[in-house]
Order: sequence, then C-alpha cells, then structure tokens
Amino acid sequence: MPWTDALLTGPRLLLRMWRRSLLLRVTATTLVLSAVVMTVLGFSLLSRVTTGLLSSKDRIAVGEAAAGLGEAQRLLDAADTGPTTPSASRLVDSVVSALASRAGSPGQFDVLLLSSSGAADEPERGTNLVAVSSVPTDLRAAVVSSQRQSWTYSEIRFLDGRTTPGLVIGAPLDIPTVGAYELYYLFPLAQEQDTLDLVRGAVVLTGVLLVGLLAFVAWLVTRQVVAPVRAAAQTASRFSEGHLSERVRVKGDDDLARLASSFNGMAASLQRQIKQLEGLSRVQQRFVSDVSHELRTPLTTIRMAADVMFEHRSEFEAPTARAAELLQTQLDRFEALLVDLLEISRFDAGAAVLDADQVDVASLVGRVLEGSGPLADRLGTSLRLHAEDGQYLVNGDSRRIDRIVRNLIDNAVEHGGARGIDVTVGKNETAVAVTVRDYGVGLRPGESSLVFNRFWRADPARARTTGGTGLGLAISLEDARLHGGWLEAWGEPGRGACFRLTLPRRIRTPIAESPLPLAPDDLASESTLEQAPAAHVPGATARIDATARFAIESRSES
Repeated sequence: MPWTDALLTGPRLLLRMWRRSLLLRVTATTLVLSAVVMTVLGFSLLSRVTTGLLSSKDRIAVGEAAAGLGEAQRLLDAADTGPTTPSASRLVDSVVSALASRAGSPGQFDVLLLSSSGAADEPERGTNLVAVSSVPTDLRAAVVSSQRQSWTYSEIRFLDGRTTPGLVIGAPLDIPTVGAYELYYLFPLAQEQDTLDLVRGAVVLTGVLLVGLLAFVAWLVTRQVVAPVRAAAQTASRFSEGHLSERVRVKGDDDLARLASSFNGMAASLQRQIKQLEGLSRVQQRFVSDVSHELRTPLTTIRMAADVMFEHRSEFEAPTARAAELLQTQLDRFEALLVDLLEISRFDAGAAVLDADQVDVASLVGRVLEGSGPLADRLGTSLRLHAEDGQYLVNGDSRRIDRIVRNLIDNAVEHGGARGIDVTVGKNETAVAVTVRDYGVGLRPGESSLVFNRFWRADPARARTTGGTGLGLAISLEDARLHGGWLEAWGEPGRGACFRLTLPRRIRTPIAESPLPLAPDDLASESTLEQAPAAHVPGATARIDATARFAIESRSES
C-alpha cells in the first residue's frame, strides 16, 4: 500500500546509509555507547550523592529528635512534681513552645504533638501551621505499636497550601494526667532537594556535552581514516571505468599513505599492461584484417586455376582428378574462413552496421530449415519446426539473423545425433525468440561458457562434417549484440544442448524476458534457470548451474 511504503521510506533510507557509511556506523556506535556509559555513571554518582546527603541529614535529625524528646519529657516530669498541675492545654503548649525554640530562626524543623487516642478533649499542637496530614498513617501506627522512635521520608504539608519534601521522625510521649501522645519532628529537605537538583543538572549537562564531544572526536578520527579510503574507492571506480591515469593523492608517511602508494603502483602496472594488451590487440586485429585482405588476391588466382582443373577433372587420371576435387573443397573452406575473418575484423573495428528492415523470424527460420534439409538427410537426422500461426516480426537485419539461425541449426545437425533437432519460435510483447535443441553429446560443465569463443571446439580431435571455420558462433554473438538481443547456451553431457536467440522487436529496445525458456521442458523441473540477464559488460558471461548467459549490449555504430 502507498502509505506503508511512505512509512518505510525513512527506515529504508537510514538502513541504506547505515550499511554504506562506515563513518556513520562508528560515530553512531560511539554516541550510543557513550550515552549508555554516561547514564550508568550519572545514576551511580547521583545515587552516591543522594545517599551521602540523606545519611548525614538522618544522623543529625535523629539526634535532634532524640534530644528534643528527652527535653520534652523533662518538662513534663517537672510540671508533674509542682504544687499545682497545669491543664492539658498548657502542658501541650509549653512542650511545643520549648521544642520550637530549639529549632532556631529560621526554623530547622517543625513539631507536631498529637494525641494517640484522638479524643476531642485532648489538645494537639504544631508549629508554623504544619498540617497533621504531614505525618503518614503508617508511621503513626508504627510509633504506637512499637513504642519506639521511628522515621520515614514524606511530604510536609502546611495549612496555607505549601508542600516540601521532608523527613518525619516520631516517638511516643507520655503526658501525666492527660495520656499517651506522639511527638513528631518534621525536618524539611528543601535544601537537600535543591542540592540534588543542582547536582543532577550538572551531571546531565556534563554527560550531554561529554557524549557530544566523544561523538565529535569519533567522527573526526574516523573521518581521517575513512576520507582516504573513500578517495581510493572513487579513484578505483574511475580507474575501472577506463580512466587509467587516475591516481590516489599520497599524504604523509603513515599506513594510509603506504596503502595509497601501493595502490598507485598497482594502477600504474595495470595501466602499462592494459596498454600493452591494447597494442597487441590492435596489432592482432590489424594483422587479421590485412592478412584477410591480402590473401584474397592470390586466392582469386588460385580459385580460377582450381576451377579450370575441377571442370576438366574427367580428363585427368584418377589420382589427379581426386586432387582437383580436394583442392576445390579446401578452397571453399579457405574462402569461408577469409569471409569470417573479415567479418570479425569489422566487429573488432566497430565498423559493422545493420541494414534494418521488418523481418518475419518464423518465415526466415523456415527457409533456413529448407536449406539445411539436405545436410540433415545426409547425416540421418530430422528437423522439426514448432511455431504457432501468425507473424513473428522484428526490426532487424535479415542477413545477420539468417546467419545466426543457420549457424545454430548447422551446429545442431552436426552434433545432434539421430533423435533429430527441435526448432521453436516464440514471441511476446517485447521480443521474438528462437531455440534450437539437439539431443547429442551435449556440453560438459564449463563448456557452455566457451562455445562462443573464437575457434573453440569441444573436441579438438573431432572431424567437422560441415567444414566450419570455428568462428560461426562468435560471429553470431556479435550479430545478436548489434541488434541488442541475447544469445545463450545450455547443455548437459548426454542430454544434448539448447541455444536460444532472443531479439527485441525494435533494435536495442530493452528486453524484459525471453518468450521461450532456455532449459528444455523435460528438464525444467531439474534446473532453475534465470530468464533475463543482468547488466554485464559487453561479451561477459554468467554461469547459472549449467547455463551460460551472454548479456548482449548494443555497440555504437560507426
């Protein structure tokens, strides 16, 4: 759905950047790990500071509360031994006033004196408008039940609405003639809270600055390593594109500088070797072209003499007549070889052009099969054409397409055996395909990537029935390349071979997939074969199981 794609665009982009950028990975990893470490250290520091502050406050508060409880008890005991016993209100007021005077100014604590029974006639007092709700119920229950001093942290509330965190310490207190009471000291922790807030803010700010600084340092250090590597990668990419003079800048004498120097040395060596190979290739191509042209003149003279001898061979003795026939046959092969060499030289020079027109591939294949019929009959094999009714039109050079199909069929006839040859024509919206399947010796593993090499033969000792030159498939590959099509081979030992020609309906129009499978139907369940080629350099091959794929790319015409 579109909205799901939109939601996934951001994560996909981040994932792509994460995979492609070493600088991003190192910086982000440093940032995350630094944040984790600083968080742990920050919590540890705050915990120690909090524990230290509260421990000190606890000791002082508990000591003050114990001293105040003793002072209150002495006041009550003194009032009980006097000539007259004060009223309950006066006793409670005197105790609270005496304890409040110990708090100083400003008061370091507040006091609550509460009745344990909660009777209405028993007075309760407090200082500075402190509310009774400041004392937790659980603390009051603990003081009453244990009859010992107890304390807890709680929120101190005042009648005017103010609140502050604090420490509440309670202890039982017996007031003569009145009954059991509870004395509570409430120590505000506002100062300690301010101190902790200040420490927490300082820790957070320091942690953020330190994490950011560590991330920047990691980015800076990593960039010093990644930048030369990226420069080397860009240089290598441009070098692979054919810019052989590209070199990496060398700075300093460190390991990266030595790597750059080694790369430059390797690039210089490759440049020299590539230039040498290019020179040798040009010399070879020029040699083939020159020799092919130069041989045509003497060959023409020899051909004229041989034709005369061949026409009068009946007048010669048997051995001489046989020699004239052999001479005629070999001259035919020699002429065919020269024609192929000249064609190859045109391809090498980039001078091959297409004479494009509308071609009905099915009709063309039918004519080729008729021409190959006598050879098939002589070798005892049959030719079978499989094509549905209709036209199989492509825009192409009929002479070159005819040559491709003829080469494929002649090779299949020569090596196909007695089970015959199946030729299938198919089409889809973008392409027309022809497959030639034989049931002969097939191709051994690795040979399917060699069949289109010049002069390659599966068995060098095997005699050629058709007298081929060894350049037919190489020329066919170049012819298919000119059209922007594919030429592929499949084979298995003992199961035969299958060649597939796929041509675009319009020259050099991209082909999505071939109309016909490369693997024969009887083996489709045994082999998984890719139907469309990936992008390769011209003439490159890709092996998929026993399949050789040749990615045919267009060549600029001169």
